[in-house]
Amino acid sequence: MRAFQILIDGFAISALYALGATGFTLIFGVSGVLNLSHGAIMVAAAVAAWAAASILNVGTYAGALIGVAVALITAFATYFAVVKPIQDSRRIPNEEKEIFVLTGTLLWGIMIQELIAYFFTNNAKTVLPIVEGVVDILGVRTPKNEIFTAIVCCLVIALLWLLVNRTRTGKAVLAASMNPRGVTLLGLELTNIFIVVWAIYGVLAGIAGVLLGMFLGVSSYSVGPLTASAFSIVVLGGLGSVSGSLIAAFVVGYLETITAYLVSPAYRTIPALLLLVVVMYIRPQGLLGRR
Repeated sequence: MRAFQILIDGFAISALYALGATGFTLIFGVSGVLNLSHGAIMVAAAVAAWAAASILNVGTYAGALIGVAVALITAFATYFAVVKPIQDSRRIPNEEKEIFVLTGTLLWGIMIQELIAYFFTNNAKTVLPIVEGVVDILGVRTPKNEIFTAIVCCLVIALLWLLVNRTRTGKAVLAASMNPRGVTLLGLELTNIFIVVWAIYGVLAGIAGVLLGMFLGVSSYSVGPLTASAFSIVVLGGLGSVSGSLIAAFVVGYLETITAYLVSPAYRTIPALLLLVVVMYIRPQGLLGRR
């Protein structure tokens, strides 16, 4: 019975991680940016959805949309206020820009975390679920919202695949991830592609954050673990590999779920981090990485 419960819960949390990590990976694959404010953006989306529905009483659906919009705005702010100024700076040597971006996004994430704590306290916030009630699956009572979360994540990932592989914009993004210089020679503006990618990332992080708030609840303390999990996933899967990130998301998700059930929720992120250390020694490029 417990094994089946772990299977169900693990699938839901893995799907959430896959959704968030896909955007994280897409940004790195196209622009080479590791966004260490990722967890803060997800938490901002969840807290905004909670505040809109619980304090402003706008309704569950409207609250969820507001949460996604906040993540989108925050993602754009991250790019235009932190990442782009560093990338365009002539004072910073090109070989040092990557570490400046890492540091800048990390500090930006901390600022968002502190703002959330200041305005909404550090107490955990649970977003009102869109789908209420429970369903019995082989003797295991499972919240309908948990099933809804897994389905939405899978559908959004499928839509992203269609966008990237079946639309002109998506193909331009895919080409930029493979050969940015070649895209420029074809007359496409890289900045516009970066904006599209950050927009996609903001929506994905927003949906993942709102669903996570409905599933487990979040607080300002969730920022660090969420960023650590996303970083573990993209490195384990292979930097820049969306397929690798999807596989790694399920590995990390189930590792965390098993740890939470059999050991303690307080230690749920440790096994994934240990696995990351092992993989970095054995296969530094990750499961499907090219770099």
